[in-house]
Amino acid sequence: MSTEHNETIVAIATPPGQGAIGIIRLSGTEAIRIVDTFFFGKNLEKVEGNTVHYGKIKNENDEMLDECMASVFIAPRSYTKENSVELSCHGSPYILSEIVKLFIRNGARMANPGEFTMRAFLNGQLDLSQAEAVADLIASENASTHDLALKQLRGGFSNVIKELRQELIDFSALIELELDFGEEDVEFADRSKLEALVLKIKGVMQRLIASFQYGNVIKNGVSTVIAGRPNAGKSTLLNALLNEDRAIVSDIAGTTRDTIEESLNIRGIKFRLIDTAGIRQAQDSIEKLGVAKTKEKIDQSTLIVYVFDVTELKPEDLWQDVDDFLQVNEELKLKSRKIFVANKMDLNPYSKLESFYKEGMISQDNLISASAINKMNIEALKDLLYQNIIENPEMLDQTIVVNNRHFEALYNADNSLSKVLEGLKSGISADLVAMDIRQSLYSLGEITGVISSDDLLESIFSRFCIGK
Repeated sequence: MSTEHNETIVAIATPPGQGAIGIIRLSGTEAIRIVDTFFFGKNLEKVEGNTVHYGKIKNENDEMLDECMASVFIAPRSYTKENSVELSCHGSPYILSEIVKLFIRNGARMANPGEFTMRAFLNGQLDLSQAEAVADLIASENASTHDLALKQLRGGFSNVIKELRQELIDFSALIELELDFGEEDVEFADRSKLEALVLKIKGVMQRLIASFQYGNVIKNGVSTVIAGRPNAGKSTLLNALLNEDRAIVSDIAGTTRDTIEESLNIRGIKFRLIDTAGIRQAQDSIEKLGVAKTKEKIDQSTLIVYVFDVTELKPEDLWQDVDDFLQVNEELKLKSRKIFVANKMDLNPYSKLESFYKEGMISQDNLISASAINKMNIEALKDLLYQNIIENPEMLDQTIVVNNRHFEALYNADNSLSKVLEGLKSGISADLVAMDIRQSLYSLGEITGVISSDDLLESIFSRFCIGK
């Protein structure tokens, strides 16, 4: 990624393909001048900022390329805090391409992915976590991901981190002062107050770290495996949840050989439903591969919906299935939540769900009756799916961590503060306490970009679309 941020950049800001309108963005010292050279209608170099003007774009040979509207932004009142122009043209890919090439021939260069937002960050318009929220906002697929990205873009998460970091900076300054007077054996920082502050900050950080579980599933969707023995009604249940015939349904056991994945939105949370091959002793090599893939998906899942046929399966058989197939994968260290669906209740309405209860495994909290073919209790099952992920709906109103990089930085900062507490209890010297505080400050600074490297910035902004 180029680091020449004094250059004027240009890019098409709308998605590829034909449309009613296509937008071309320019940003940089020469942005307004370059556009004005080929814009006929108003002198853009003399208009006020944050104004829109109608005109025609003509090339060097005085050939008209398009009629368009030019939105002019004068630094620092723009997205990038630089002089900027946005041209709203007709959405022909040919027209847009010709205009971009015209500007490149006359002093602009093609923008790199995310370079407009990177300039906003470098010019102090956004901090790094807000810049990342721009990408999340563009990628949002439902109300929950949209709301989380919007909160982060508005600085909710950034403000929490900045406040924590500032409190730590204020106190660490006293520790650093002690180091300057090391030979005089003076103590400026009250150790008991420092311990109380660290405990307070750790409390906030640990809540943020814990929120990552919610943020991750809201952002990426909940990996939900539908598992069970052959002919238990897994595919029928998938179709009932989706309210469409997505999977082939048959009385022949082992119909599903491969996984089928579909998305289901429940109250703004995306569940990635994965219908799997029935678990049993495989009858042929293809079914064996399907069963192996089922086990792999179970190991990787956040939520398991285990479907069983109440007309066929005894409680002891269900418990054995749990022991054989649904145990935590110690290597992956996953703790999938489990919901059990007693299916085909229409064929055996007198079945007692209590007979399937087993302490620590199955209870009224995670067992639900259903008749997938008749869509009985499907809405109740959706409620149970949602409740298993969002145990505390109020959590969604709080600051939530959704970014892997932020989670790692918080985790590192928390570990450094744990070392501070250990040092205070053991009475180690001020220079070692200061070292651990500095490391925590460094980790927190990485989140907002107070501390950053070129490699980190390139990694983050290269994932943006060109034009943003």
